[in-house]
Amino acid sequence: MKVDCFPISMLPRQSRLFLDYASSHDPITPFYVSTPWSQSWANAIPAQDPAHSTTLADRLLEQNQSWNAGAKTLANIERLRQGAGAVVSGQQVALFGGPLFTLLKAATIIQRAQVANPGVPGELARGGGNAVPIFWLATEDHDLAEADHVTLPSRHALHTLRLHLEQPPDSRPVGALPLGPGITAVLDRAAELIGGTPEFDLLTAAYTPDATFASSFARLIAATFADYGLIVIDASTRAFHALAAPVLRHAITDASALESALHTRDKLLAERGYHSQVLVAPGSSLLFLLDETTGARVPLRRKNGSWLAGKTTYSTPDLLSVLDKTPERLSPNALLRPVFQDFLLPTQAAIGGPAEIAYFAQSQVLYQAILGRTTPVLPRLSATLIEPSIAKVLEQHELSLSDILSSHPDELAHRLGARSMPVEGKRRLAATGNVLDDELDALIAWTDSLDPALGRSARVSASKMRYQMNRLRRLAANVQLQRDASIRRHVDTLSFNLFPDRHPQERTIGGIAFLARYGAPLLSTLVEQATQDCPGHKAIYL
Repeated sequence: MKVDCFPISMLPRQSRLFLDYASSHDPITPFYVSTPWSQSWANAIPAQDPAHSTTLADRLLEQNQSWNAGAKTLANIERLRQGAGAVVSGQQVALFGGPLFTLLKAATIIQRAQVANPGVPGELARGGGNAVPIFWLATEDHDLAEADHVTLPSRHALHTLRLHLEQPPDSRPVGALPLGPGITAVLDRAAELIGGTPEFDLLTAAYTPDATFASSFARLIAATFADYGLIVIDASTRAFHALAAPVLRHAITDASALESALHTRDKLLAERGYHSQVLVAPGSSLLFLLDETTGARVPLRRKNGSWLAGKTTYSTPDLLSVLDKTPERLSPNALLRPVFQDFLLPTQAAIGGPAEIAYFAQSQVLYQAILGRTTPVLPRLSATLIEPSIAKVLEQHELSLSDILSSHPDELAHRLGARSMPVEGKRRLAATGNVLDDELDALIAWTDSLDPALGRSARVSASKMRYQMNRLRRLAANVQLQRDASIRRHVDTLSFNLFPDRHPQERTIGGIAFLARYGAPLLSTLVEQATQDCPGHKAIYL
């Protein structure tokens, strides 16, 4: 199999903090305790009380059995009960599993869990060993617009399939929302694009009208990675919140100190030339409160010694009472969530994407204040999948993935048009351009010797003549494009498949589309490629 490794900087819209993290062989202290190449995490399992491990395993067993988890997953839960560590990643519960990077995250935690099994061959490490892979469902997010759709490709177009639920009048967690009868029409549309495959059968089994966003996503990913023993967790329940209550309690009782620590960290980030991922406003907190009546997820703010959730005021004892009686009503924000996760789970390493890793630079102070340790964070597999038909087009035009990502389709089409011109035309344009450049350089030197002002005028005129020469080259390339329409079609095909709408493939196209085409062998490929040998971006030729 052909695989190309590119610097992660080839992808657009990356933060400087993540780019520095991704390229450094030494931890960027104090923000991180690891680098993309770190290996020490593999032998360090955070200590947990046996009673905690037992309760955790019991709750995970209940959930995963309800999602029809396989025997290898249940065996991994028992390993967790006996003191195994975990490699953890997670994702919002988007429709049909969301974009490709969901599969990339799952593949990475599976591969890293295998690394934490010294002396166990890769194939035997599936579903076994000292570390277990755990996929965290981000069910408490409340942005329905980010979760209610998936994008699937047909031959020459992308199709966004959307579940048109009535938008709740408040910010309710998406995970608990039922799919409703509208899911049937979405599945019918999906059947036209990826139907007739075992993977589509998994969709229809998981996405039923009575299912929720959380339960359907959980059933799909559990079935997809059953052979790898992937454990899935929805920690939004009362039982899990009660188990991690010390973290929530700390966020209430030490809110002022934690806010001060975050402000200090934000100042240090700014001094180093970085920016904070989450704005920590004065009086803000690390918690949301679920409204007891509507279920809306409302941010908690502090003012004059009290807590505000919308228009309702709470005292600190009030919130502690809520925590004791109904802990599931208190929800961690983006900075506290990983700390909540890694108190609940014996996380040896957390796997994240670029934004998630950037969050850790702020969360690190919360880790130290609440847990007294910092979890190593490692990058997920970042990849573009290149199908055989696309690989042929790339080879025909002597292009690589970097050409597609670095060039606008119009620019690339002109370049290929110019390249495909008859040899005689290329020679004439090149010869004329070279002569023009030589003569203009000589003319400018002569005018400079006569008078500086005349030399400046000569430079302006020369610039205009060179512009017209370049314009002639573009016109000639345009004529070639018109004569050979296949060039433009090829460019559009490459852009559409590899960099759709100028966004990375992994963030745009639903992973289920690739699964439907390539099945279980694709999962093996992704797990094999999720090693730490290339902490950049891979082009994987299928």
